[in-house]
Amino acid sequence: MECYSRYAIYFAPEQGSDLANFGASWLGWDAQSGQNAAHPIFDDLPVPVSELTATPRKYGFHGTLMAPFRLAYNKSVVDLNQAVAELAYRQFPFEIERIGLRSIGGFLAITPEERNADLVALAGACVRELDKFRAPLSNADLLRRRSANLTGPQDRYLTRWGYPYVFDEFQFHMTLSGKLVPDVIGPVQNRLQQALAKPLAQPLPVREICLFREDEDGRFYILKRYALNALAAARPESRPKILSETHHFG
Repeated sequence: MECYSRYAIYFAPEQGSDLANFGASWLGWDAQSGQNAAHPIFDDLPVPVSELTATPRKYGFHGTLMAPFRLAYNKSVVDLNQAVAELAYRQFPFEIERIGLRSIGGFLAITPEERNADLVALAGACVRELDKFRAPLSNADLLRRRSANLTGPQDRYLTRWGYPYVFDEFQFHMTLSGKLVPDVIGPVQNRLQQALAKPLAQPLPVREICLFREDEDGRFYILKRYALNALAAARPESRPKILSETHHFG
């Protein structure tokens, strides 16, 4: 019997990169190792880092491509792994040329400075091609999502695809905080801007996607990384490449 409940397709910065290391430390949870991480020591913040990051911590540092879902009753994690590997195998790697730190609805996140067509297409492919692995939402899940005052199109996406922010509603972001009161956002954003000066000044490579799994404690960790490898897909002798496996499939 599986002791975890949900899976997700996320982008996570490359293992060992400055951005990945900072994100894990800032949130206090390293989704790559599945271990707690020590918060950075910032004495000049109005609220402790542990409080700022309490809400997003359990998900790990990531950008959503396909939101968390429960497996359909007739699908297995082995099937899902194979499907994600094949999907990644057909995608081209790319870069997000410019990223920045901004406030979205009161929480802080790293986002592209402009809409990136490759990123939108990648997320759309994940949603479309992997939807058959997603169990239908419960009535409670639907009610919870609809409490966010969804627009008509968002509600239709929710009903059909299990998540309201897909396709033309998709907005890629890597969350760094929970919702903050106005007088806290500014100081925290300024401090993060300083701490992230180097990674924010560089293009963000998107060369892989990740399959995350939720464990029994509600935290998500990286189950596998998959290279985006469309060029290799043209070679018959090539096979999907799985970059790393942090835990064995059950």
